[in-house]
Amino acid sequence: MVLFPNCKINLGLNIIGKRNDGYHNLETVFLPIPLCDALEVTRAQASDYPIQFTSFGLPIAGDEQNNLCVKAYWLLKNDFPQLPPVNICLLKAIPMGAGLGGGSADGAFALLALNNKFKLGITQARLVGYALQLGSDCPFFIINKPCFGQMRGEVLEEVAVNTNGYKLLLVNPGIHIGTGWAFSHIKPQQPQKRIRQIISQPMATWKDELVNDFEQPVIMQTPVLGQLKSSLYAMGAVYASMSGSGSSFFGIFANQTPINVSVFPAEYLVREIFL
Repeated sequence: MVLFPNCKINLGLNIIGKRNDGYHNLETVFLPIPLCDALEVTRAQASDYPIQFTSFGLPIAGDEQNNLCVKAYWLLKNDFPQLPPVNICLLKAIPMGAGLGGGSADGAFALLALNNKFKLGITQARLVGYALQLGSDCPFFIINKPCFGQMRGEVLEEVAVNTNGYKLLLVNPGIHIGTGWAFSHIKPQQPQKRIRQIISQPMATWKDELVNDFEQPVIMQTPVLGQLKSSLYAMGAVYASMSGSGSSFFGIFANQTPINVSVFPAEYLVREIFL
């Protein structure tokens, strides 16, 4: 079975409070974007070790056993001992440490692939619960539709985001931003206006009201990212912002607006996406 885990962007991201468990309560709107990895799950021959994981494409940092695809297998194996040995192969195209949720998507899609291929019969609600054990962003990718997220991001409600007539330019400069570092530079606070209310307004109003709380400290640390955002507005974006804890930025443009991607350095990942 082959699936294509896609990434996401955040439309606004407010860090509301620190929790007793060490996590933060937040609010955001997750929007799925068709920049994808490729994930293949196949049945393996009987083996002393029931999972073989291989990856290609962009290098993946860390120990293989900490990969979310591998963790997804063991989560299900614990409750479904009949799950057979598998080979999991991942072609990595979504950059990591980029605020796009690529690793979270891979873990969530591994759950989906294992459930579907081996007919485990796990409901979507239960898959969301497994996904939360992998990471705060993972539950969104089980639903994989525009969602308003609250608490750690796992309390999700589908929302309408009117993107008719717009396209998106996604720009990743290849600068890794540590999520832990980003959270350490945030002072949680209640927003003046909820994100869900703002996204229901005309997109032209978003520039002045829809903010990502991570953006200011990240740009202070890495000023070139502020220049990147300014470039998107100079090119005619209706709205531009950082996604997640960075370092990817995106601009939303009217479909008829010409985009000159040559203004960005050749080493940047740049994708024009019609919404």
